[in-house]
Amino acid sequence: MTTKVLRIDASARTQNSVSRDLADHAVSLIPDAEVTSRDIGQGLPHINETWVGATFTPPESRTEAQSEALALSDEILQEVQDADTIVISTPIYNFNIPSTLKAWIDQIGRAGVAFKYTENGPVGLLEDKRVVIALASGGTDIGSNVDFATDYLRFIFGFVGIKDVHFVLAKGDDNAEAHETLATLLGDRIAA
Repeated sequence: MTTKVLRIDASARTQNSVSRDLADHAVSLIPDAEVTSRDIGQGLPHINETWVGATFTPPESRTEAQSEALALSDEILQEVQDADTIVISTPIYNFNIPSTLKAWIDQIGRAGVAFKYTENGPVGLLEDKRVVIALASGGTDIGSNVDFATDYLRFIFGFVGIKDVHFVLAKGDDNAEAHETLATLLGDRIAA
């Protein structure tokens, strides 16, 4: 059975990137993967007033400018909706995620598409997906008091309905432990 994998690369480094190396390994461990890749490391548009207005306007009532403002968001959301597994490679810059990854999250975080409001609070609509986040850090440990990345990512993916979120951290130049963790994580998931 084919697994649809969405790969997101957020590192500004395209050469010698530890997080991208981890993502290469993660994707290679998924048999029969059909991979869609989006490299956001060199930038992604931030949301603006036109974009926000468009998200609160029914599709049939949107102006041409509003439809154009949401075109990339629609494409990105479709990639997420189509994926079974999302592999994100990201460094931790200044104790948090790069702004390009935040911009990607802003593009998918749309009411009525990624989540909806109910009388009991918000409900995520992007269920039945797994996210594997390959992190590279020069010294920020997952769960430490200076890690502002993992709690945010776990929360935001949970908010849109994705509860199966895993982090794999490489620190410095020694990635052996991170590669072993990926093999165990993805091997266990594939065998299950």
